Amino acid sequence: MNNQYINLSLAVLLVGFLTACQKTTETKNEAQINDSLEQIRKNGVIRIAVFADNPPFGYVDSQGKNQGFDVALAKQVTKDLLGDENKIQFVVTEAANRVEFLKSNKVDVVFASFSVTPERKQVVDFAEPYLKAALGIASPKAKPIDRIEQLYGKTLIVNKGSSSDSFFSKNYPQINLLKFEQNTDAFNALKDGRGDAISQDSTYALAWAAENPKFTVGIQQIGNQDYIASAVKKGNSSLLKWLNSEMIHLRETGQIQSIYRQTLQPIYGNSVDPNIFLDVQKK
Repeated sequence: MNNQYINLSLAVLLVGFLTACQKTTETKNEAQINDSLEQIRKNGVIRIAVFADNPPFGYVDSQGKNQGFDVALAKQVTKDLLGDENKIQFVVTEAANRVEFLKSNKVDVVFASFSVTPERKQVVDFAEPYLKAALGIASPKAKPIDRIEQLYGKTLIVNKGSSSDSFFSKNYPQINLLKFEQNTDAFNALKDGRGDAISQDSTYALAWAAENPKFTVGIQQIGNQDYIASAVKKGNSSLLKWLNSEMIHLRETGQIQSIYRQTLQPIYGNSVDPNIFLDVQKK
């Protein structure tokens, strides 16, 4: 047989072999993702990403313990899944790291004020939502911002990789954005006068202003209505299915409302209608 034909045959066989190996690897990886729920149960621990500087949703208290609405909800989920809320490993994240932590298998679930957007749905899978919120804008009471046009040519503080970052970058190029990784740095910049206002989820903006009386939320809702949900790695169908059922159960039994009363109502007070945040019916 001609050497040319032999080499060609070997090349065809090699390509077929490599393709088969690639398919086997992809199938194996897909199976591992879909078996993650069983693996979590086997390991007896679930790794959940939360914020450390986003009170009252996710923060670390003076004793070094994770606290907040998202944290309390994550504990309830852990209790229902593993029988003990302490079988949780908190992994501190920032807004810009949430997707990457899931993609790199650093965490199993994200509970970190994660707004559902079409762009994010391309790279992670969101469970049933547990809160809703638009964007809010907080500013000093001495120089309140109550119309978006007041920010033209001025500086708005946002968190890098947040919904505020995406919304204002896309829709308001005439507003200068000052971006920070961490909420603490962002709000310190507002207090120091390095920006004219700050944009956060309205849930957080209202809570922060309630504890900082020199500031006000002059714009309580701007942009589209956001739904806030937990998220898992793209394709993690077993864990996603369980989380969907869990979120529906927690809503229907009033447990999410109970967590709201424990963690958020003391901040918002009775002047804020909880249904603004809790009336969630869809993703």
